[in-house]
Amino acid sequence: MKFRKHKCMFIPTQVLENMARAGVEEARTSILQSEQTRQQRAANLGASLDSARGISPPGEGPRTVYDSQNQWQQRVAVARNEGGPATPDDDVTNAYKYAGVVSDFFKDVLTRNSYDNLGSDIIINVHLGESYMNAFWDGDELTFGDGDGEIFTSFARSLDVIAHEFGHGVTQFTANLEYQGQSGALNEHFSDVFGTAITQSFEGQSAGDADWLIGNEIMGPRLYGETLRSMKAPGTAYDNSLMGTDSQPGHMKDYYDGPADNQGVHINSGIPNRAFYLTAMELGTDKAMLIWYQALQNLWATAKFNDAYAVIVDSARLLTKTGQVRPGSTQIVRAAFQAVGLPK
Repeated sequence: MKFRKHKCMFIPTQVLENMARAGVEEARTSILQSEQTRQQRAANLGASLDSARGISPPGEGPRTVYDSQNQWQQRVAVARNEGGPATPDDDVTNAYKYAGVVSDFFKDVLTRNSYDNLGSDIIINVHLGESYMNAFWDGDELTFGDGDGEIFTSFARSLDVIAHEFGHGVTQFTANLEYQGQSGALNEHFSDVFGTAITQSFEGQSAGDADWLIGNEIMGPRLYGETLRSMKAPGTAYDNSLMGTDSQPGHMKDYYDGPADNQGVHINSGIPNRAFYLTAMELGTDKAMLIWYQALQNLWATAKFNDAYAVIVDSARLLTKTGQVRPGSTQIVRAAFQAVGLPK
């Protein structure tokens, strides 16, 4: 299979554009630099991919954290290798720690060895650029900006963000979902599922205890209390002069069919996100995540919402048959999707 390498950004472009219109220069710079690094990455993709592989023996999957030293480049200087000594840099420390939490979760809970299930090295970059307001997975590595300290804090200090971006790598090497339209919304959705499931597991939370918010950990003092998405109640995450108004739908009747956001990849992910939340509240996040992960491995690049509905319901049935989820799980999943207007 030929894997498509999408650059998956944590902060949606439309949010940064709202901030740029409000006069936030860092947001404008972040948009421009994201596009420039995307173009540079595309030009150097072959060499970069070769260098990302084979740093260590296959199957070990160690972490390497690089410090971009506020340059607009990846892999500027090694800051910490697997098993290496701690550093006084909090971003390096947290990126290293949380990448390990994420990797261990996939290994211990889902028996998956690194993002590609082949034990590939986990490459992490911190301190990209100056006041860069984003984080991304670009096809073979993770990269995090510092934020401006007022609107967004460092992206590398959030387990949710790191798990979300790592999840894009897992999706790339399973369903390989195209990053546009409904397949792109599913791509974002699965990363939100991994982000919240791993965070809940690490924090020892149940579905009922969790806040079901995506991105609240990176909000700086000017936006503290806001978030990027709510899986529980899409459309309620934020409403302010900087970010604009949360346009995520929680039901197919409000589906966004415009061109923005790669045809709504971050916007329409709210619909399957709420279906997952409803399922988790009945079965527990761990069991719901198991069903979703099983389904992800049986989806395909151009899968749409109806396809995901059918595959996820069938995954619930198969896991019920093997005793991994309780009887009635199939009906719970089906009802959760019907509650958001799927299938349609």
